[in-house]
Formats: sequence, structure tokens, C-alpha cells
Amino acid sequence: MPKDEPFVFFDTDTLITGDIASVPFDFDRSSASLNVTGTWPEIELYGPGYTEIWHSIYDLLGVDFTASLDLSQPDEYWRRYSYFNAGFFYYKCPHAFGKRYLEFATTIRDTPPKAIECQTLYPWLDQIALPLVLQSFGGGRDALPQGYLDGKISTHYRYLALFFATAPDEKIEFLMSLVGDNKVKKILKDYEPFKKFIFQNAGKKARKLFDQTALPASERMIRKRLKNHKLWFR
Repeated sequence: MPKDEPFVFFDTDTLITGDIASVPFDFDRSSASLNVTGTWPEIELYGPGYTEIWHSIYDLLGVDFTASLDLSQPDEYWRRYSYFNAGFFYYKCPHAFGKRYLEFATTIRDTPPKAIECQTLYPWLDQIALPLVLQSFGGGRDALPQGYLDGKISTHYRYLALFFATAPDEKIEFLMSLVGDNKVKKILKDYEPFKKFIFQNAGKKARKLFDQTALPASERMIRKRLKNHKLWFR
């Protein structure tokens, strides 16, 4: 990618549903997806809490920890601490961003502070390092107005089973409008989840399992129901 030119990274399992040029990016303030749950760290009963764990990583990398906090959230609640999904992120220079991301991730991996010695780093290392990369570049959770990415412009669906089970009707209709061409069908049918969910009605079956006005409270519950009906494909 060209040096010193703005970039936006999207995970490959992302559906673009609108005009990317309409997104009001401020490339001087990097940000990433807030479509995330508190997957890391896992707090042990007698171990360090969120504050001690995250503070130790920020200290390790020389990044301002206090400035990263959402003080509207209670102490020791995971949303108080910057945490992102790497489904998208952006900045004004891919070279600077990539270099720092690699540096931070490998430093955490190779010289972990004592507070995270009992934590599992994989597969979470990218999400552990990402908040510190954003904060070090002056970005964070409030850098991009909500409703564009992970909203009307893009959907990070991750798994087609989850997409068909929970996505708004208009998103599913948009996807189905793209797959009618025979050349597109031929390519998509080579991937088993696409074949089953889009062309063999597994998507319709998954959607019928859920009331879209009252979805289960957690993704784990949604996955369990899909698995119970043999509708979980990766």
C-alpha cells in the first residue's frame, strides 16, 4: 500500500452495503470497530482485575492509559477499557500503522507484563494490541460517528449463520440481490457455507429460528441454537 496515503482495512468477511466515500473519516484520528464483546481478558477470582491488566500493558508500551478510559462506565466493567474488533480500522498511513501494530503485538507476546501471565493471548492478540495502537496515534472509540461502518455502509458478518440469524431484513435482501448472476453463483458455490446458506435455504431455516424483535441476549445462545439445528458451518 502507498506510504502516507489514507487507508481503510476491512476484514474479508464484510459486506459493503453503501457508499464508502460517504463515511466521514478523520484519518488523523484512527479508530476501529466497536462491534465487540468482552472476550479478553478473562478475569480470575483471585487474579488481577481489568484495571491492573490493561494498565500494565499500557505501561509496557508507553501509552497513556488514563486517556483511554470511558469514565461513564463503572470501574472493573469491561466497557470502561478500550477494546475493539479488528473488522475494520483506518489511519492516514498504512506503513506507520502496520509497523506500530506489529511492534506492539510482538512486544506483548514476547515480554508480557506479570499481570497477564495467566491470560491466553491467542486468538486475541490483535484485539489486545489494537486499542493501544489507536490510542498512540491519538485515536480511539469516539473518532468515527456511529451508524456508518457496522451500520448502513458495512456489515462485518463473520459467519453466514449469524448473518442470516440476526441481520436486518434489508441487509439480507441486499446480499441476495448480488448473487443472481451465474458467474457469481459459480464462484460462491465453491465455498460450502455460501452454498448452503445462500443457495440451499440454510439461511432461511436459520432465520426462522429467531424472533427478530427479541433476539437472544448473547451470541453464545444464538450459536447454540444454530448448532442444535445443525445450521453452524464455518
